[in-house]
Amino acid sequence: MSQTVPILFSIIVPVYNRPDEIADLLASLAAQTDKGFETVIVEDGSTVRCEEQCEAYKDKARVKYYYKDNEGRSIARNYGIVRADGDFFIFVDSDCILPPNYIEKLRNSLKENPSDCFGGPDAAHESFSDTQKAINYAMTSFLTTGGIRGGKVSMEKFTPRTFNMGYSRKVYEKVGGFREMFSEDIDMSTRIRLAGFSITLYPDVEVFHKRRVDFKKFWRQVHVFGMSRITLQLLYPGSMKTVHWLPALFVIGAVAMIIGAFFCKWVLVPLLIYIIALWIWGIISTKSLKIGTMGVGASMVQLTGYGTGFIRAYVWKIILRHGRDINDEIERRRGK
Repeated sequence: MSQTVPILFSIIVPVYNRPDEIADLLASLAAQTDKGFETVIVEDGSTVRCEEQCEAYKDKARVKYYYKDNEGRSIARNYGIVRADGDFFIFVDSDCILPPNYIEKLRNSLKENPSDCFGGPDAAHESFSDTQKAINYAMTSFLTTGGIRGGKVSMEKFTPRTFNMGYSRKVYEKVGGFREMFSEDIDMSTRIRLAGFSITLYPDVEVFHKRRVDFKKFWRQVHVFGMSRITLQLLYPGSMKTVHWLPALFVIGAVAMIIGAFFCKWVLVPLLIYIIALWIWGIISTKSLKIGTMGVGASMVQLTGYGTGFIRAYVWKIILRHGRDINDEIERRRGK
């Protein structure tokens, strides 16, 4: 197929046993109004491959498909970067769907407000399940995460995440690729900022992120997020902000209030007020009584999962001092 539009963006996606999700993602890429991109799919040792889906969209979404042994999503992304031709590398997760004007909006945003590194928010597509929509509310609400996942209001500097993140080839040439670790996107964003590059939120360049399909898997995911925040603090002393402590403080406070309720039921009032606020705001933001109500449960999962992971890692790695060799641990994961 002749190329009439020069490639500017390389969309790089690591995938592991997600052929159905990749099919949805590729369909959304094939529908882009701006065709100035290529798609680099890196199959990271999957036992259920997506090669057939990639072949079906090879021309429609300019797909390059690669299969490699399983080494982790960061190494898979780096593998894709080396084989990409774009001037900018865009990273999305395999469980994302892109609006048809995603590339068009991104190109316009870069023209109007140039940046070395950038990212956008995530949202719930109308086709997602009620559980996925409730989890999306829990992960994006200011009342639960402080707006740190790409919203318009935030309690810390914007940090792009790999469900919707990009940076220039110039950044890669200076900073290098992702490190194989949990919260590797926060680590990468931190390294990019420390190297003196600009990082910008493009609030209109959003993706639809499916997230976990049930609360049990969601709890395990955010528990790891809480643990990885301590790893990041060890790597970058001083990087931990007040917002990162809030879930742990919530867990400690909620436990204290529940115990205190055996002696005085009024101590539960602050917790009940917070839950009611979550419920009301959930109904307003999701425009659904059912999803808003489920969002309260998802928020409790998000806060307790992250909070307990944070506390667990803080005690083990900082108080008991088992995190002193964190850089060596990361290098071992890379096989060095």
